[in-house]
Amino acid sequence: MSWVLASLLSALFLGVYQLCTKQAVNANAVLPVLFWSNVCSATVWLALITLDFALAGNPQGTSGLPLFLKVAPLDWRGHALLFLKSLLVAGSWICSYFAVKHLPVSLTAPIRATGPLWTLAGALLVLGERPSSLEYLGMGITLASFFGLSLAGAKEGVDFLRNRWIGLLIGGTLLGTISGLYDKYLLGTEGFDAATVQCWFSIYLAAIFLPIVVGWWRRWWTRNDFHWRWSILGVSFGLLIADFLYFDALRQPEALVSLVSSLRRGSTLVAFAGGLWFFGEKNGLQKLPAVLGIVAGMILTVIG
Repeated sequence: MSWVLASLLSALFLGVYQLCTKQAVNANAVLPVLFWSNVCSATVWLALITLDFALAGNPQGTSGLPLFLKVAPLDWRGHALLFLKSLLVAGSWICSYFAVKHLPVSLTAPIRATGPLWTLAGALLVLGERPSSLEYLGMGITLASFFGLSLAGAKEGVDFLRNRWIGLLIGGTLLGTISGLYDKYLLGTEGFDAATVQCWFSIYLAAIFLPIVVGWWRRWWTRNDFHWRWSILGVSFGLLIADFLYFDALRQPEALVSLVSSLRRGSTLVAFAGGLWFFGEKNGLQKLPAVLGIVAGMILTVIG
């Protein structure tokens, strides 16, 4: 599969993941959704580890799974680094999922797509980097579009300055940005492969959410009821497939990282269209210019 097709399919499944997330948490308890979706992901990776072990030990001398699915053995330090990755993702998802439950997906998907802007801002403020002209242009377009999206949201009673769910969504996006920067450290400086990171952070996420969901089940706080929905499987497998295709695109020698990341932003359009189509969300025409502006701004920021 070409890296362009893999990137586009990754965007499609990432959009499906966002739509399934909205359907799974809509009028439902958020914490069990997070727990069971991660249990599904962890089960897939545990099954792959078991299969790899069985294949490697068969009489035919098979080496096991393909290299890109192999999970490398880790020492205690490696496990600690990946557990920290899981803590970052857990915080990001708790914030984001509660926000997605209470906000239209046609608003949340574009906001969640602004991660590269916050990464660039962090590099500018903390590391003293100097953005290029395209990156400055992308930042300007994104901020202007973000303001336009806030005006469209106001028509639905969503005040970007006072709405706590918007605050949680931005907090979740910022934590996701930190997690993305940490990924670069894990994959680059520490030399982890993608399968090992995906596998263990999925397993550790399920472990992190277990005591939280036990507290939910025992009613340690006021909470909503949980209803099993098949979209929970869509949350798990949508993200697994999207990430697998993304890493498959990146591992191809001719792939351009900036273009792969830019094509992946197409997930915003998938989620936006799905929000209007499946959930009957309003003000689509008023939001569309801002959504397109955010996508364009992110592409300029990535390729700049």
